[in-house]
Amino acid sequence: MSSNNHLKPTLFQPPLVGGIAPNRESKITRIYAHRGANKEAAENTRTAFERALHYPIDGIETDIQLTRDGVPVLWHDDDFAKLGHADKRVDDFDFAQLQTLNFAAHFAGAEKESAMNLQDFVTAYHARCDLLLEIKRYSNESQVQQHSKVRQTLSIAQAVNSERIMASSFDLDSLLYAQQIAPNFPLVFNLEPEHNVVFAIQALQQQPFLQGLCVHIATLDAAMMAAVRQRGKSIAVYTCNTDEQIDRALHLGVDVLISDFPQRALHRRA
Repeated sequence: MSSNNHLKPTLFQPPLVGGIAPNRESKITRIYAHRGANKEAAENTRTAFERALHYPIDGIETDIQLTRDGVPVLWHDDDFAKLGHADKRVDDFDFAQLQTLNFAAHFAGAEKESAMNLQDFVTAYHARCDLLLEIKRYSNESQVQQHSKVRQTLSIAQAVNSERIMASSFDLDSLLYAQQIAPNFPLVFNLEPEHNVVFAIQALQQQPFLQGLCVHIATLDAAMMAAVRQRGKSIAVYTCNTDEQIDRALHLGVDVLISDFPQRALHRRA
């Protein structure tokens, strides 16, 4: 583990005297709500986050994209098919235009909700739970726009001076840029389901600045855990929804378990 990551407390683990350490059997796996309580409200909306916090969760995971006029907002998908605009995406709209759309349109029975920007999200929730900010990237998104997204995400996160916020991405270039501009900020590399333990080892060896990895539940086993632990890194897992998946993650002792059913994960952790 690099000196910066060793000395900086992380939401993966409460601070310890003399630094931090990844989760071990004596530490409790932290439960994060995936895009809020997305089975009870439209994902990545204020209602979903508030519903998630009705449970004693440890954190919330959300997704960051950039509007045409450069405002970071919370949205996961590559397009707006859920909202009835399959040919449009976040950066086709200015933020003011997004405010006129119903971001809960795809959730039956939900009242209308407008887009939530990252600034409002961090302001509202950074003192209430851990925040894991996934920086999204379209396949054809320009480097200029992506770098702006990374800069703004880190700027907003750092402005509240919280040790409970981390950033993650499936896009390694975004994390490399983030490390250049904010070398002390904890960064997590998200792995795809096809990324096996060999890929994980190579990623950690080649990018020692990483706080850790967030792996798909299908790849989580003792070998993956050993690969991460032997390098002194932290490990999160997505998306644990069944009892078997939750129990496996808890038994192996991951640092963070991300679930669409945080209440189920909390029950099984108890």
